[in-house]
Amino acid sequence: MPIIGFPVELKPGEKRCALLPVNVKAYTLLGANVQIESGLGQHLHIADDEYVLAGATVAASREVLLNNADVLLNLHKLPVADLAKIKAQALIVSYLDPFNESAYIQHLVSAHISSISMEMIPRITRCQKMDALSSQASLAGYVMVLQAANTLDAVFPMMMTPAGTLKPAKVFIIGAGVAGLQAIATAKRLGASVTAFDTRAVVAEQVRSLGAKFLDIDLGQTGETGQGYAQALTPEQMLIQQREQAKCIAESDIVITTAQLFGRKPPLLIDQATIASMRPGSVIVDMAAENGGNVAGSVSGKTVEISGVSVIGTGFWANGVAKHASQMYASNLFSLISEFWDKEGNQFALDIQDEVLSTCVISHQGQVTNKTISDFYQQNGVLISPATTVQNNANPTQAAEA
Repeated sequence: MPIIGFPVELKPGEKRCALLPVNVKAYTLLGANVQIESGLGQHLHIADDEYVLAGATVAASREVLLNNADVLLNLHKLPVADLAKIKAQALIVSYLDPFNESAYIQHLVSAHISSISMEMIPRITRCQKMDALSSQASLAGYVMVLQAANTLDAVFPMMMTPAGTLKPAKVFIIGAGVAGLQAIATAKRLGASVTAFDTRAVVAEQVRSLGAKFLDIDLGQTGETGQGYAQALTPEQMLIQQREQAKCIAESDIVITTAQLFGRKPPLLIDQATIASMRPGSVIVDMAAENGGNVAGSVSGKTVEISGVSVIGTGFWANGVAKHASQMYASNLFSLISEFWDKEGNQFALDIQDEVLSTCVISHQGQVTNKTISDFYQQNGVLISPATTVQNNANPTQAAEA
């Protein structure tokens, strides 16, 4: 019986986990043995006993779990030190950030570890249940609005009071992807006056359907990738966008930026001069602060004050609602595993020719098999050396075989 292992998340401050007790039975019905590291759900106040009652077993130690598991499911990538404890041909599934973590991918290749990057799940109908980026981004949009509301020195809704009328807060959201649309919906529920902008004119109707205004800026030819991401703008288009949205930003109480380009540095949307034009006490939330930022001066992991404006770049957005974020991510993982589970062979069938797996599998059988990633490395002069030997203590299993 193949072992699916769930190690504890080691990233400081992380409260989410990749498995809830309710998911255990589903894995066991596939024919898998579910093993967890002790303390997996501690930040969600879930005791080990709850997992055991659901059908899981608790490994004697983290090292034992890593040594035994055929498939390891995580939120964040495992530390490099853990990789040496994983048997060759095992499969790990987590966020891997393969565009920026070539050294880590080299470790996976050298150790003959197969890997799936959850960021690389294609945005097609077949994969909606597996799309962790979308599920976590949706919650991020919600959390960013709440953080902004807690920081702003005014209320969101219009209020008629004996002391006079309180005007609704003005919220401007840049980027109407999954996170942006959820931010729009949340801000509207709280009673704010919401305006949004996106380089993809096709999303204007979605913005308006949520009760927000869409800021029309003529950027010429724009569009989106086959995966639904916004295409990068030219330098000239960026200047037009910054100029045209500056007035809306200056009049806003809250600005939320959600512009991220997958695998590339996010665009700078708000400069210091534009921040200085805002009313002191206003708030900006920079969703992309961890990856370089949409806002000049934003700091990853912190809230800073610039020209009297609070700029929030704390990140870890979905972690702010860790219970539901874990529920959604755990469901994404199970949908992925069950989609490719070979019931007859009782194993995860890693077929890199499949339209989904060819997109999200990064390393397999001692090499980088993902064409998008390998082409990116080649274009940027990154050399990934194929593995030549299998670890001496390897115990290849069926779980990750093609």
